Amino acid sequence: MTPTSQHQNGTAPRHVRVGIIGAGFGGLGTAIRLAQQGDDDFLIFERAADVGGTWWANTYPGCQCDIPSHLYSFSFAPNPNWSRTYPKQPELRDYLRTTAEKFGVYDRVRFESPVTAADWDDEAGVWRLTTPKGDYTADLLVAAPGPLSEPSIPDLPGLETFEGTVFHTARWNHDHDLTGRRVAVIGTGASAIQAVPEIQEVVEHLDVVQRTPPWVVPHRDRPITRAERFIYNKVPALQRLVRSSVYFARELLVPGLVYRPQIMKVVEKLARKHIADQVPDADLRRRVTPDYAIGCKRILPSNKWYPALGAGNVRLVTDAITEVRPDGYVTADGALHEVDTIIFATGFYVTDIPLANIVSGRGGTKLSDVWHRSPQAYRGTAVAGFPNLFLLVGPNVGLGHNSIVFMIEAQINYVLDALAQMRRRGAGTVEVRADALEAYNARLQSRMGRTVWNSGGCASWYLDAEGRNTTIWPDFTFRFWSETRRFDAAAYELAPVRTAAEPAVAVAS
Repeated sequence: MTPTSQHQNGTAPRHVRVGIIGAGFGGLGTAIRLAQQGDDDFLIFERAADVGGTWWANTYPGCQCDIPSHLYSFSFAPNPNWSRTYPKQPELRDYLRTTAEKFGVYDRVRFESPVTAADWDDEAGVWRLTTPKGDYTADLLVAAPGPLSEPSIPDLPGLETFEGTVFHTARWNHDHDLTGRRVAVIGTGASAIQAVPEIQEVVEHLDVVQRTPPWVVPHRDRPITRAERFIYNKVPALQRLVRSSVYFARELLVPGLVYRPQIMKVVEKLARKHIADQVPDADLRRRVTPDYAIGCKRILPSNKWYPALGAGNVRLVTDAITEVRPDGYVTADGALHEVDTIIFATGFYVTDIPLANIVSGRGGTKLSDVWHRSPQAYRGTAVAGFPNLFLLVGPNVGLGHNSIVFMIEAQINYVLDALAQMRRRGAGTVEVRADALEAYNARLQSRMGRTVWNSGGCASWYLDAEGRNTTIWPDFTFRFWSETRRFDAAAYELAPVRTAAEPAVAVAS
């Protein structure tokens, strides 16, 4: 019997101490750390059929992490058997599955059970969770749906009339054979960089529709030798040393990204040389060279992207799409491009966080109404008006240079310390103060103006509807770790467990 079927055939409590949304790195990490401290009163609600989060959902050709494998993993669960220096999707999916099994949290996952509504019940002091397989209550809610979970598809006029096949890279249609087809890939971000070189080899013709060219640098991916794997198994300390060296090497980008963007000229020279070496055609070279500062958008590693764009069956389209017709799409120059397949590589809803539409706090106020498409949270984790709610990879926790798993583990430590302090103080609810939230985000945004993400001259998915960068952490990651190492109760209101007839009384902090 598989772990999935085991959980589905079991019975589940209707109330838990901690409800967790999402079985990716954030949700599984939280569950494992809870279990390690002897607290198994939790459930994970996962909409998919297995664990893995984005690494379960994204199965497009060439899907691969752009952070080295030794760093893109839990610190408490190193994998000495990585096959490559940069892990591919199947290996990352298997790593998360194996880790969930190893630490015994698989049977605490409710698969194919998306939380469709999460409502705070102020009288009972619990979160009421609605799922297709039943309703639950939880004293505390940890929301870890992942920032790359909801594909974003542009609203192109006439798209519904297209008679061919349409899908997003994050929902790859494996039943649709691309061999010999005329295909359009819309977008030139991370997923396109990886998928285009793979499908270029089998399609008859491929249009790559580009709005803004990315900065691309040489990829240092390579197989990890059998000897290396043997040593990592026998001497775990050596793998930890490699992990630390990779981490600090990545942090070397922070001075250029955050404080003095002109430092990034060194990386830009490397990227320009990469273009010069791989793109002999002068016109194509001009069109793939960005006109904004490197780092303003995520820097992408690839040794295959430019050769694919230069292939004889590939055309780079830089005119905007004005409409879609049954047999193709029309660009601003009036040309009809006949294709039978459209693949969107257009990213995800990151600043318009879909979770906000289903979470309601005090007085039934939706999180989406509080944020107004410009999300903010205290330490990326807590929001005023939403007691006992903890976000993982919330606003301004994202990274453009290092491993998000590091940030997730820092947040998990913060949440676990919050739970420990609640127990010590006899608190039933914890809620960040509005003034603390406002002051924290004012400090964050004051740092943003000089960063390359805000001053680099690009329009990126890091920026929200108000033009604010509510995605990226604007500093060294070890400073985030330092700030979340201990739960700072002074920034919160902690109240004791109470009945409906009792008024809330703050617990001294």
